[in-house]
Amino acid sequence: MVTPLLQVTNLRKRFGAFTAVDDISFAMKPGEILGLLGPNGAGKTTTIHMLLGLITPTSGTIRMFGLDLNEHRETILSQVNFSSTYISMPQSLTVEENLWVVARLYGLAEVARRVDLVLEQLEIADLRHKVMRHLSSGQLTRVTLAKALLTEPKILFLDEPTASLDPDIAQKIRVLLKEVRRSSGVSILYTSHNMREMEEMSDRIIFLQRGRIVAEGTAREIVARFGQADLEEVFLKLARESRHET
Repeated sequence: MVTPLLQVTNLRKRFGAFTAVDDISFAMKPGEILGLLGPNGAGKTTTIHMLLGLITPTSGTIRMFGLDLNEHRETILSQVNFSSTYISMPQSLTVEENLWVVARLYGLAEVARRVDLVLEQLEIADLRHKVMRHLSSGQLTRVTLAKALLTEPKILFLDEPTASLDPDIAQKIRVLLKEVRRSSGVSILYTSHNMREMEEMSDRIIFLQRGRIVAEGTAREIVARFGQADLEEVFLKLARESRHET
């Protein structure tokens, strides 16, 4: 039996009277791309923030690499990284300077080689001397992805990583991520509102609704369970149910 790289058990997060994440449990295997899907307010971002140690769970446990996050925070976080369309990096630094800062924080060796590699992978080598505040939203997205890949993480958390990219660049990013997974064995937790992207990228999907897991399996298994034509129809059905229950 394969030992999970990530194990979440009875995880719950309350903000006052509001329960954002409600007693969820799941695991991610080594080398797996696990999709985390759900409408706005379902608890996806809160879950990721707890996995990153940014907010403290109300209850439950998070284990990565067989270690408890509360007890081995630094050891665990040195082996993970995160990218999102909605995060910001220091705007007065250049692209290259930002990547060097990240590399130093992680204690990377051969920093120049690693920076050159990720800039080439993301096709942004021409931006290396450009100040961050002068970048477009799509360029910023690729820089945050470069930051995430730079450290060669064992677990990569990607929160809507292609949301601001044009279709051509988004497809290149998906191909790159699958190649990185193949070559390095990285495990990826992936969120997106693009249902085709979720079907293409995810080995397995966890579907959240109002903080609870309502479905888990491959895209095909989830579609069959809800008797819909495709994953987008499942998403619409559950999103509409959430609004009616509010």
